Amino acid sequence: MPDKKKIESVLELTEDLAATHKSFRSDESSSETLKNQIAQDFEAVMRNGYVIIEKLLSVSQLDLIRDATLPLLGKAGRNTFEGVKTQRLYNVLEKTRVIDLLATHPRITGLLDRLFQPNYLLSQAQIINILSGESAQPLHYDDGFYPVPRPRPPFGAATVWAIDEFTEDNGATVVIPESHNLGKEVITDRSQAIPAVMPAGSVVFFLGTLWHGGGANRSDADRLAVTCQYCEPWLRPQENFFLELSQSTLSQIPEQLLSMVGYSIHPPFMGMVNGMHPKRTLQPIKPE
Repeated sequence: MPDKKKIESVLELTEDLAATHKSFRSDESSSETLKNQIAQDFEAVMRNGYVIIEKLLSVSQLDLIRDATLPLLGKAGRNTFEGVKTQRLYNVLEKTRVIDLLATHPRITGLLDRLFQPNYLLSQAQIINILSGESAQPLHYDDGFYPVPRPRPPFGAATVWAIDEFTEDNGATVVIPESHNLGKEVITDRSQAIPAVMPAGSVVFFLGTLWHGGGANRSDADRLAVTCQYCEPWLRPQENFFLELSQSTLSQIPEQLLSMVGYSIHPPFMGMVNGMHPKRTLQPIKPE
């Protein structure tokens, strides 16, 4: 009989107990330059609630994203929050691989590593195309559906990637600096909101407690973006990836993203399948 792990304290249950499928760890061999960039980004996020990181994607990467996603977009939204002149694509990971690199970009995961516990989750991913003539989206904060009173630490964080340039006129996301520190008050006054103006290929990263919203598109062109939202590993994500993603897709996505969509364990056993690590369900098509 193989040796059985002896557990003498409940504190040991907070450790990674898996024998084969260990917790995913971000690359600790990152360059000093990258580590310094992430440290500066994190300082800005904790001070202002957000940070803009410019030009992370190349022109060819942007073209690839546009070519793959624009044909998938359908009619505009269902209500004024989604945007009556805004196209949204859901279940993106099942439909295309072109945003995998955005969801797992090292400048983003470096921030998430500092904010959340290991094996944090992808909460949702969308393609958002704000059409000409769209009105401003109501201000909100993204992790408000977790019913825990403010002020509090963020339970989530989000990215909005500018596939097209973000300008004051074309619907750039607006943010209210330092609003992540506010209490229970509801913010409707947009006088303190500033647009996240940035070149194509850039990203704005913000805490789930930051008040923000989509801007009005007063230009003659559409504004394409990708958003990825993340949450602590002990929370329920917005998307049910277990039902959305096929076995074929799961065999193709990067290992880090596989962990993010729920094929991971939050110690001691949150996320198990029949008492086992969920990755064991993938072994017939994705061997270790």
